[in-house]
Amino acid sequence: MLSQILSALLPAIITIMLGYFAAWHHDFSQDEVPTLNRMVLNYALPLALFVGVFTAGREELLADIPLVVFLLLAVVGTYVLVLLTASFVFHHPPGLSALRALMASGPSTAFVGVPVLGSLYGATANIPIAAGGIIISIVLVPATLILLGLDAARSESSASGARGAPDRTAPRMDILHTVLKSLKQPLVWLPSAGFIMVLLGVDLPKVIDQSLSLLGHSSSGVALFASGIILAGYSVTLSRPVISLVFIKNVVQPGVVCLGMLALGYKDPILGQTVVTTALPAVAIVVMLAVQYRTAIPEAASALLISTFGSLITMSLFIWLVG
Repeated sequence: MLSQILSALLPAIITIMLGYFAAWHHDFSQDEVPTLNRMVLNYALPLALFVGVFTAGREELLADIPLVVFLLLAVVGTYVLVLLTASFVFHHPPGLSALRALMASGPSTAFVGVPVLGSLYGATANIPIAAGGIIISIVLVPATLILLGLDAARSESSASGARGAPDRTAPRMDILHTVLKSLKQPLVWLPSAGFIMVLLGVDLPKVIDQSLSLLGHSSSGVALFASGIILAGYSVTLSRPVISLVFIKNVVQPGVVCLGMLALGYKDPILGQTVVTTALPAVAIVVMLAVQYRTAIPEAASALLISTFGSLITMSLFIWLVG
């Protein structure tokens, strides 16, 4: 069991370490991270999620409604609870609260889920992988982008006011404009379009699948490599927020899902697939968004690294618990 988890997670860890070494060796600098960011967020990852939605298929998605519902409740529920706690208890800005909520709730289905779930459940792993990707791409990412965008717009508005007398005739920050701007990003609309096409029964031609997958397959490697470069520029922090967010992601979220499904009488394979999916480490896109919006970069990079290393133990524990 441990060898399965190690073989699945080791490529991710090694890729992060290679990025760290490349930056330490001065082959890459922090200034080049935004370029890698744009490639992943605007092209590779949207294409990977778009194609990934079609791997499950309409019938399979509809047949595994309980799995999708449990994943939706677990991922979105954790996101909302952390977001509300950060915003109203600790009074963090909306963008930082959203980023921390994403750290604590989003499983890395697109990056780590494929090798882990594939080695455990074979072809049936496409369902939780696709479901997790859909939930993250059409719910978590848009919400996070909107809140980060509102923070960025507020900062720009404050900077404009500081340069001169505030223009009282200027309209206030247009929230609708920020929302629409976030929804126009390829990371949001492309996977959403794929999800709608699958529900409508549209098939993706094989030649299109292969053509789009070529760049899409690079998303996980480039994202993890860029995370390693970012880590080289910052010390790994073991702050209270980082430890708390990793504990919620790696232990609390899958633990609650496991207890809830056992109480309702669910068994394998749906029990194992759901629990292991939520036990996946934090999604690497959180570092990409932190860099893009210059928010909590050291914290996001540290949480990703600790969550990935820690999942070697926590995922093994949950796989043993569900048999």
